[in-house]
Amino acid sequence: MEQDPLQLVSSVLTCLEEVGVALQSQGRRLSGIGISNQRESTVLWDKTTGKCLYNAIAWCDGRAAEVAGKMIDHTLSKNKDDLRPRCGLPINPYFSALKVCWLMDNCDQVREAIEDGRCLFGTVDTWLIWNLTGGVAGGLHVTDVTNASRTMLMNIHSLQWDPYLCSFFNIPQSILPQIRSSSEIYGYIAEGALKGVPICGCLGDQQAALVGQQCFGPGDAKNTYGTGCFLLYNTGQQPVMSRHGMLTTVGYQLGPHAPVVYALEGSVAIGGQSVRWLRDNLEFFKEARDIEHRASSVKDTGDVYFVPAFSGLFAPYWQPDARGVIIGLTNYTTKAHLCRATLEAVCFQSKEVSHWRLAEVQGHIIAIGGLAEVQGHIIAISLQLVLDAMNQDSHLPLALLKVDGGMTSNNLLLQLQADILGIPVVRPDMSEMTALGAAIAAGVGAGVWRDVTQFPRQHVSQFEPQIKPDDRDRRYARWREAVQRSMHWVSSEEHRRLSDAGRKKATAVFSLGLLTGVVVGVGLVLALRRS
Repeated sequence: MEQDPLQLVSSVLTCLEEVGVALQSQGRRLSGIGISNQRESTVLWDKTTGKCLYNAIAWCDGRAAEVAGKMIDHTLSKNKDDLRPRCGLPINPYFSALKVCWLMDNCDQVREAIEDGRCLFGTVDTWLIWNLTGGVAGGLHVTDVTNASRTMLMNIHSLQWDPYLCSFFNIPQSILPQIRSSSEIYGYIAEGALKGVPICGCLGDQQAALVGQQCFGPGDAKNTYGTGCFLLYNTGQQPVMSRHGMLTTVGYQLGPHAPVVYALEGSVAIGGQSVRWLRDNLEFFKEARDIEHRASSVKDTGDVYFVPAFSGLFAPYWQPDARGVIIGLTNYTTKAHLCRATLEAVCFQSKEVSHWRLAEVQGHIIAIGGLAEVQGHIIAISLQLVLDAMNQDSHLPLALLKVDGGMTSNNLLLQLQADILGIPVVRPDMSEMTALGAAIAAGVGAGVWRDVTQFPRQHVSQFEPQIKPDDRDRRYARWREAVQRSMHWVSSEEHRRLSDAGRKKATAVFSLGLLTGVVVGVGLVLALRRS
């Protein structure tokens, strides 16, 4: 999947200009701007012209699977986890370094720009900041520690680009941005109605939700679900290396002199995307929210299980050669059964990841934040996999699950979630924790807040599990059987052929949230004060 980097910048500039004009008419001004962005999505551009050398390769794009296989073969242990002690991540096409390698192998413009010293690399935050602070006329080439920790090029201990990792992937350090904290003044808006306003917060989207959910203590956690599902678990000021397929990542660093807080993450590639697949590819319904009515019309799935491994499996398996499976079909199966199986698939995936919970982590609470693109119920079940992964590693079962995001407005979704997980599910009134997290980071960077632990808590609604443990365990065991059937389906040659044939371009839409009680989507967040 590709995105047009210029459209990303254009949409942000349009939003900034409209917001700036509106605020001027109200006699208000900004304290600062915070950015929350797609993390692993990769942009390469020419620093002398500002032109992109290729479209942005989105985080979920799997075209670098063959590159990943070759890299694994070049490691000393011939194992995808060989580099984990340095970067906290397995060798997988999900991460930015593999996408850069693919571009260097397949794009003449990229190779030439690197050889000429004209090429710059960045995730979406870096691309936006460079353009907003002047572009070719002095734009700043920076990123924050959370985004850098998703590239496979940053040393998870030193928080600097690692010479060994850069050499291993043959990526010159000269194209990499400067690594900064998540809350500080990086630079100032160069043009437009908001000229001179500082950009002073930056977090990868999942880490922004961690901050928005105020997961500031070891053992606090959140899971964000939208297109995919992402559970982050605060492990404190020391990185924890998972033994069960979780990712070691930076949670946040709220200031250049503030301590770095680490997290473990369980990443599920396909969440809400599976509902869109039913809507767009199979034409089961016209609106994503219609799945609730279909799924509610039957009492169960009729023993049908759906593993939506459209682009392989992420945590805890990290199997790019897996593919989607629907199993258990009979003459009795209807569209309604498939709709319900899709909802359950999302929850089961998250349960599986959470099952391998970390032994070094103390705490009981998980929070879930998300995107609002898919309304309704699709995500309830994927979370079950995530919870199981965390429980296995820490030996301390989670007692409560906090959820947020546009999809959580659906009560059926949350009841399914509670049933599959076997723990209460709590929904805050404020749904967009990702946007709130970016605003908090910006407020800290601008000096608006100093003690984020005193940020106001949200009012909540709570959903209790209503099914028997035996039923829950039986269904989960069947799900795991289905997962095994999905693995090792695609060879390297087939993967290359299919990914070449199946690439589609997509345009990311970034929205603005105002820290005045109105938050729209995920993207740039503005901290406001009266002038």
